[in-house]
Amino acid sequence: MSTSRRSFLTSTAVAAAAGSLPAVAKVHREAGVKLKLGLNAYSFDKPLMAGTMTLADAVRFCAQHNVDALDPTGYYFPGYPKVPADQAIYDLKRLAFVNGVGISGTGVRNDFAVADSAARRADVQMVKDWIVVAGKLGAPVIRVFSGKARPEGHTFDEALRWMVADFKECAAFGREHGVVLALQQHNDFLKTADETIRLIEAVDSDWFGSILDIGSLRQGDPYAEIQKLVPYAVSWQIKESVWRNGKEEPTDLGKIKAIIDQSGYRGYVPFEALGAGDPGVKVAAFLAKIRQAFAL
Repeated sequence: MSTSRRSFLTSTAVAAAAGSLPAVAKVHREAGVKLKLGLNAYSFDKPLMAGTMTLADAVRFCAQHNVDALDPTGYYFPGYPKVPADQAIYDLKRLAFVNGVGISGTGVRNDFAVADSAARRADVQMVKDWIVVAGKLGAPVIRVFSGKARPEGHTFDEALRWMVADFKECAAFGREHGVVLALQQHNDFLKTADETIRLIEAVDSDWFGSILDIGSLRQGDPYAEIQKLVPYAVSWQIKESVWRNGKEEPTDLGKIKAIIDQSGYRGYVPFEALGAGDPGVKVAAFLAKIRQAFAL
């Protein structure tokens, strides 16, 4: 063994004993930071659900505001959860392409935190169907959830076991179609970063990672929770607020950027602007704050 390698291993062992090693990255990528802004279509939830706005309009909004990409969430395609016709997918894909707007991902609403195996099987099939849609759309990642709540009459560990099996199956299907499956922790079945990491590591697939939703980590210090999840992140949801021990407070975007700079991340950082008011105005205002804090 060379002297330099021996020295490295010795220093590593010392650092590990001291508890000073950074988290081991689940997602292996080149070092450094490279960020691209994305808009999550949920920012326009009310007009999209009301039919006064379409996903094509959301693409045009991104083009007009020089946002790098759109996440055209599945629920805003007419007929969801039924998959859209190929031509509807390809028309949106072309519109985004000619306007220089990338597709950062898409998403569905599944619930794997239910004891009814038939219900879970139906949602597994729904996720698979939308993985195919994501592939046609050119979306590199599809956003999924753990489940709405902890099932009554079952322990966390029991539910986790069946959930892991479901996600393993979906991740394997995603691999076949070139689409990464990404788990958005949402203060639902999963409450903390540690619980989320436990699930991701149990699935143990390069095609399964974290959508780091900064607004849904509501126990303890939100920034410490966010930092734990960064090594597992394949995408984000940057929101206007975080929660500290159950209390809402404005997001310190400078802290988020510092965590990213320290941890390293390359990829899309989709954002959402929620709440009352004109969504177009709110999105534009939040976008300006993000650009200033992230120097984008």
